[in-house]
Amino acid sequence: MSAVEVRGVTRRFGDVVALDDVSLEVGPGELVGMLGPNGAGKSTLLSLVSGQRKPDTGVVRLDGRDPRDARTRTVLGLTPQETGLPATLRVREVVDFVGGHYPDPVPTGELLEQFGLADLGKRQTGSLSGGQKRRLAVAMSLVGRPSVVLLDEPTTGLDVSGRTALWDAIREYHAGGGTVLLTSHYLEEVQALAERVVVIDHGKVLADDSLEEVLSRVGVRRVQLTDAAGARQEHLVPDSDAFVRDLVTSGTEFRDLEIRGASLEEAFGQLVNHEAPEGALR
Repeated sequence: MSAVEVRGVTRRFGDVVALDDVSLEVGPGELVGMLGPNGAGKSTLLSLVSGQRKPDTGVVRLDGRDPRDARTRTVLGLTPQETGLPATLRVREVVDFVGGHYPDPVPTGELLEQFGLADLGKRQTGSLSGGQKRRLAVAMSLVGRPSVVLLDEPTTGLDVSGRTALWDAIREYHAGGGTVLLTSHYLEEVQALAERVVVIDHGKVLADDSLEEVLSRVGVRRVQLTDAAGARQEHLVPDSDAFVRDLVTSGTEFRDLEIRGASLEEAFGQLVNHEAPEGALR
């Protein structure tokens, strides 16, 4: 049984088609990163999987059941892009409240310790910094020991150390068998975490494959070298072997040759720029 199944789903907002006949399947224990520009349809897709909205056409299933059924959502953890925390409640109270909706929640103290919030348990959420609120939001998505977690831009607003700490928490959850579907504007985040990448734009899935296969779809190689004057050069070429052969044949002096494949950012840019359907709405 799939952890998440989206089959032939279309969702409109007035005249705007947010999702256009989208199908996606996420197996138990997968960690899938979803990329796309603003307005691509990523958050709309997560809202359907979480049962907050229903599709105009098509089928959405969470753990084989309708996500709009409250009983189904007991397997789900969710961190939306924006989390409205009650400003006067204390951190510990908020976690206790959310955990009370699940049959076997993670002890509040243990969860706060994991996310570096143990010293803030008595603080009102309204006094937290943006990064602290983000860490709390992700912590709350895991309090119920869910089998599936949806993370919509989970590390937005965090500094490098805060982002790294959340990456570790996501990896730990996934290593325990949890299923993760995350969106991110940080391409390095998806490259660091995801085993599989889904690229979505104009409400359509442009790519859905392993990280390695998505990267291989970019037809360029990055060649770096140091010339005779000591200047570092960089070339994007379709055939690195031919480029190096021509370089050697020409007698050009160089050293410190380095050749690598495309980054996820380059792959993403090429997919969105060259594969998006003409005339589609952003």
